[in-house]
Amino acid sequence: MAGGQGDAKVEVFDAEEDVAVALAKYIARLSDVHTKGKGVFTVVLSGGTLIDTMRKLVEPPYLDTIDWSKWHVFWLDERVVHKTDPLSNYKLAYDGFLSKFIGLLEAEPNYFISLLFYLVAIPPNNVYAINDTLPAPEDAADDYEACLKSLVEKKVLELSQASSFPKFDLMLLGMGPDGHVASLFPRHPLLEEKNRWVTYIKDSPKMPPERITFTFPVINSSAYIALVVTGADLAKAVHIALGNHEPSDVLPVQMVSPEGELTWFLDKPAASKI
Repeated sequence: MAGGQGDAKVEVFDAEEDVAVALAKYIARLSDVHTKGKGVFTVVLSGGTLIDTMRKLVEPPYLDTIDWSKWHVFWLDERVVHKTDPLSNYKLAYDGFLSKFIGLLEAEPNYFISLLFYLVAIPPNNVYAINDTLPAPEDAADDYEACLKSLVEKKVLELSQASSFPKFDLMLLGMGPDGHVASLFPRHPLLEEKNRWVTYIKDSPKMPPERITFTFPVINSSAYIALVVTGADLAKAVHIALGNHEPSDVLPVQMVSPEGELTWFLDKPAASKI
């Protein structure tokens, strides 16, 4: 399938539970194709409700059939906070996975990280979190971009032949009610960033204000992108993104146009206005 919103596949499901089931099947299929085909599967996570919608992955049959040891996990964007901070997307991902196995979350995240590696066998060195010892967002962005470049040299990541930006196997994106993706917000100058792989923002309209984020050239170099959107509060943005009319301002989500395949996973409340 060619890239671009016009070529996007739109899947609408009755309820969020059905989205979760379909998303797990989709991710597992891509994992199988990439791990068998090239020995690695590079996956980019985002924050928000996405992690909870991924919950079926850590249930049978996927828990025992996915080759987790070949996964390399990245973050689409991150808040410049400590990994133990409740606002951290890193903490959200681990708590979200692990809460499916244990009912009580404890304060020390390393306990959960170790348990995650035991349960799904993702090697610790294959999980690429922000360096939370760097308090300045520009330094954190530089550090994360340097990490990606080192993984290109090690041939964990490949570069897109079309764009020369890193080409991830799968990006899992959510969307905000204002149509933002990653930490790329409407009418913000970062929407026009053309050179950086990872950049920073100090004036996010959502708290906390300091974050790092992948840029659109990186997002759009992906082989596969899943846009996972559930809930009636997102229906207006979905309508604008997928409607036939021309809005006065293009939403960031409308700038998602990968080289590969784009699939929207919607529940009926989110799709209610299209």
